[in-house]
Amino acid sequence: MMMMPNNSELVFVLQGLNDSVTNRQLFFAFALMSYLFTIFVNLTLIVTVCLEKTLHDPIYIFLCNLCFNGLCGASSFYPKLLHDLLADAQVITYAGCLLQLFGVYCYVFCEFTSLTVMAYDRYLAICKPLQYRTLMTVQRVAQLLLLTWCFTLLETAIGITLTASLPICRRHIKKIFCTNWEVVKLSCSNTTVNNIYGFVLMFSHISQIALILVSYTHLVRASLRLHSDRRKFIQTCLPHLATLLIFTSSLVFDTMYARYGGGGGTLQALQNLLAAEFLVVPPLINPIIYGINLHQIRSRILHNFTARPVIQKPLP
Repeated sequence: MMMMPNNSELVFVLQGLNDSVTNRQLFFAFALMSYLFTIFVNLTLIVTVCLEKTLHDPIYIFLCNLCFNGLCGASSFYPKLLHDLLADAQVITYAGCLLQLFGVYCYVFCEFTSLTVMAYDRYLAICKPLQYRTLMTVQRVAQLLLLTWCFTLLETAIGITLTASLPICRRHIKKIFCTNWEVVKLSCSNTTVNNIYGFVLMFSHISQIALILVSYTHLVRASLRLHSDRRKFIQTCLPHLATLLIFTSSLVFDTMYARYGGGGGTLQALQNLLAAEFLVVPPLINPIIYGINLHQIRSRILHNFTARPVIQKPLP
């Protein structure tokens, strides 16, 4: 097959949306509601934490970062999907595809690193409560947030650079959005370096999951000793563990589906939903899980939505 001379002139065809116009309009309504609700629940939690001074503790700041990252991940997926559901042709330019790749993988890598940082925070809070304030200072929180995003951007930049250096021979992507693996498969050159880097990333994030599990081993032991630690574990650690399980299982499913799953068929809509699960479910569920389980956040949100405005009587 002839190699296309200039990648920048490429326009990829997204083949995931092969439904009728009526079905796509119905999916558009569901996708729009899901996106708006995702924005609402994440912004509600972020604004609540930012405005309430009593919530300016490290765990809530890290939670805000997690929700902000969820907004970034959802926004790298939904706008293009909503456009394609109403468009006659589902296409994306080469530059647009790389931009979507950058947004999606920034979200993925930042999610893992953020959850690792939150596990470290919970380990200090429960296993070393007397030293917690000394260890988790404002400067330390800022350093961890900076490390999270620098590490995320570095991982993403290297991956996107490797993908952008590949010559592309084909232009049909069998998904509803761009993923790195789908673009790499379109290359007509050797992709060994990309595969090696993929294994490096896999090892890096499996190591992060291992660190989280090790910290949870210590957290469970500490929570079994004291009732107060047990309550703290249930309120803050179980939501964190649920978030990790939901995100990891969604991402593993997407990876397995991309490499070994089918491409189309009568259940195309279901396949699209399952393939995009890691971009849809975690950003929507995370703020709900934490909002329900963390009493401080739940009470402030309920107070903000139920408090009646004070009407001042005019002076006589």
